[in-house]
Amino acid sequence: MKAIIIGAGRGIRLMPTTANTPKCFAEVKGRRILDWALAAFRANGLDDIVFIGGYQIDRVREAYPEFTFRHNADWENNNILASLFHAEDQMDEGFVCAYSDILFTPDAVACALAHPAAAVLVIDTEWLAHYAGRSQHPSDDAEKVTVANGRITRIERCTPEAETHGEYTGVAKFTADAVARLREHYHRCREQFADQQFREAKAFEKAYLIHLFQHMIEAGEVFAHADIPGGYREIDTQEDFELAQQNWPSP
Repeated sequence: MKAIIIGAGRGIRLMPTTANTPKCFAEVKGRRILDWALAAFRANGLDDIVFIGGYQIDRVREAYPEFTFRHNADWENNNILASLFHAEDQMDEGFVCAYSDILFTPDAVACALAHPAAAVLVIDTEWLAHYAGRSQHPSDDAEKVTVANGRITRIERCTPEAETHGEYTGVAKFTADAVARLREHYHRCREQFADQQFREAKAFEKAYLIHLFQHMIEAGEVFAHADIPGGYREIDTQEDFELAQQNWPSP
């Protein structure tokens, strides 16, 4: 099973930190965000790393020549879902994916791998705690989930806080069987919604991963949840970056 890191975007809200470097190169507690992710993957035996880059991809190539790279050259005009599928040829044996702008612990990867389900999203059940002090990225922006009987029933930002079980961390596992279904839905939706609005996205190319996930859930696909109580932070803004420096534990 491979690890796929989705890191094509610039992270304009993390300026000036990302003025000349990829977002995942920002250092928290003396370690790049990317290196925190690598430590979590490698602690779980995932050493085959695929990096989907765009902005400043050559900086990542130079620093991490051991990666398999896929280039999202149109990163300014698409979004995370389209970016992930630049690595479609690397998915066959199953994969664990992660956003490149998140901090997560080895436990997040371990619980995804240990879960018997084919498609598993890692959910932070203490999600509201890390929205304290986040005026630039309020909880309305969280990729919130509801669950029932071990399954995710909804994954949408507009979910009311009172109904929310937790926040999707950006870490997910797909076995080979789940990959086949993910591909099927992606390509069907890409054809059906080409140049059209897809859920909240104005065009399919601008869709987030959760847009496809919710579409699949409504079509009857099963997504399980592996819960972690904390052990996760998103670095979306300069404010997030400063809060992580204060609150993320040192290595």
